[in-house]
Amino acid sequence: LLFVVGTVSCTWFLAVNGLYSASDDVIELTPANFNKEVIQSESLWLVEFYAPWCGHCQRLTPEWKKAATALKGVVKVGAVDADKHQSLGGQYGVRGFPTIKIFGANKNKAEDYQGGRTSEAIVDAALSALRSLVKERLSGRSGGYSSGKQSRESGGGDKKDVIELTDDSFDKNVMNSDDVWMVEFYAPWCGHCKNLEPEWAAAATEVKEQTKGKVKLAAVDATVNQMLAGRYGIRGFPTIKIFQKGEDPVDYDGGRTRSDIIARALDLFSDNAPPPELLEIISEDVLKSTCDAHQLCIISVLPHILDTGASGRNSYLDVMLKMAEKYKKKMWGWLWTEAGAQSDLESSLGIGGFGYPAMAAVNARKMKFALLKGSFSEQGINEFLRELSVGRGSTAPVGGGAFPKIHSVEPWDGKDGELPVEDDIDLSDVDLDDWDKDEL
Repeated sequence: LLFVVGTVSCTWFLAVNGLYSASDDVIELTPANFNKEVIQSESLWLVEFYAPWCGHCQRLTPEWKKAATALKGVVKVGAVDADKHQSLGGQYGVRGFPTIKIFGANKNKAEDYQGGRTSEAIVDAALSALRSLVKERLSGRSGGYSSGKQSRESGGGDKKDVIELTDDSFDKNVMNSDDVWMVEFYAPWCGHCKNLEPEWAAAATEVKEQTKGKVKLAAVDATVNQMLAGRYGIRGFPTIKIFQKGEDPVDYDGGRTRSDIIARALDLFSDNAPPPELLEIISEDVLKSTCDAHQLCIISVLPHILDTGASGRNSYLDVMLKMAEKYKKKMWGWLWTEAGAQSDLESSLGIGGFGYPAMAAVNARKMKFALLKGSFSEQGINEFLRELSVGRGSTAPVGGGAFPKIHSVEPWDGKDGELPVEDDIDLSDVDLDDWDKDEL
């Protein structure tokens, strides 16, 4: 999606076309090809995880292309649109853009690249990593799994995060759980199951970490636990089923690589995740930590408590919570403040003086914002956010090019407001007769 200023097109709110094309020597990587191209490759890989709207990524692009051309046939150079493929970025702990990782001898332990952002520095780092890789091979230390699959002889620790289930333990663990379960039904003699085992084990560890244990990967030996196999009509191996509380199980029919499995697990997690927290701006830290951590932060300025009372304010907050739920997959931050509490912030966003409640969607990386023009209602806000999602809507720079000073305030106590108590003035000692009547 494009945000246009004059004749210059800049990406803003959501993912646009990637920064690389088929004519470049940079190989575009996705969840569909990452495992085959990178993990199962014998080659050394340099992989950039980027977002099209990221200015640093845009500046790196020509240097990355130069490095890819210089290293062609020597070292593979790839790029992942991690804004479009968030599951793949999450799999490798990408928290900011651009993130560059080196996949060397042990493809399961990528190294972070910390060098300069010029093509020369990138090429130097690649050749240095290549030299280390060749020396390891020469000394007989491969350092990893050249096929990209974990060895079945490498010990039981590989499967430490796969939960083994039985006829006796299944219902109490799965059916009564608020978590999402992906369960593999396997047979020990099945070749496809043996091929899946290291992928399932590696995915289980990543999914456990990425979802804080809210999505679980499990395995059932269907040849031993025949009650379960019969209950769920298991006819072939491996069969993978997805269990969610209150719903009938569904078959997983995706790819069998760890990246495929992780991608589906993260989608299930986001579908079932609670909406983002709605925070009151009571300090600078609340604003900065929320807006810096999310691509967009949605800021509402609600009327003064004396104008709405607690019930009126809660009705506005309920609308925001419903919208946060509706758009939770966007991973936006949600904030609110009371009219007048952060007047400098209001001014920087073109809000203030009147027109409450108001709402602004802010891109803190670009210091740009868009204002809600319609009604502060589910329908009005939904239309506003949907327009942003497809790249429409006018935007403006944040006043001053940065967030202004944020005042520390006491959080709302949830109660109706009270007028300030005026001090009583004792006039008993004032002799009004002594006043000059011309001054009255």
